[in-house]
Amino acid sequence: MAKLKLGPIADDKPVKVTVELPASLHRDLARYAEILGREAGQPPTDPVRLIVPMLERFMATDRGFAKARHERKV
Repeated sequence: MAKLKLGPIADDKPVKVTVELPASLHRDLARYAEILGREAGQPPTDPVRLIVPMLERFMATDRGFAKARHERKV
């Protein structure tokens, strides 16, 4: 089975966000949610709940962003 970059989604207070996604991206998010749920032994997560942890992970692993952020703090 594939090793996903995201772990189980924390059951945190939801925040309402309105965003327009291409249909193909939404399908991919829904599929990712299905696989993530299956690997965690849980029902699929709402695909919208994947957006924040994916963005957090992306920014946390973006070296250019980390460098620019660090330089701005100094």
